[in-house]
Amino acid sequence: QVQLVESGGGLVQAGGSLRLSCAASGRTFSDYVMGWFRQAPGKEREFVGYSSWSYSNTRYADSVKGRFTISRDNAKNTVYLQMNSLKPEDTAVYYCAAAVRVWNYASRNEYNYWGRGTQVTVSS
Repeated sequence: QVQLVESGGGLVQAGGSLRLSCAASGRTFSDYVMGWFRQAPGKEREFVGYSSWSYSNTRYADSVKGRFTISRDNAKNTVYLQMNSLKPEDTAVYYCAAAVRVWNYASRNEYNYWGRGTQVTVSS
């Protein structure tokens, strides 16, 4: 098993930046693919981005492509979500998730382990 803890959320003005971190403990971090999801009030949890085991393969939702970047440091057991040019519609609770393997990286049902989330609020 792996335990995940997100941090780095907060309040930021539109156009600003935040970097979220997801620290993992438990099994070898490099064994897992990692996903970022978000959930706004009254909405379903949606895919944000994905990183393969070695960071050689990343994917993003169209809504964040070009603004958000995932990176991971397997030595530190941490994956990051750099968020630039933030918009009010990016306001949500952000979750990281892990799985040994996924067939559909954008499906939340594919991920076995989840953190508790960190709130991101973007003011206009």
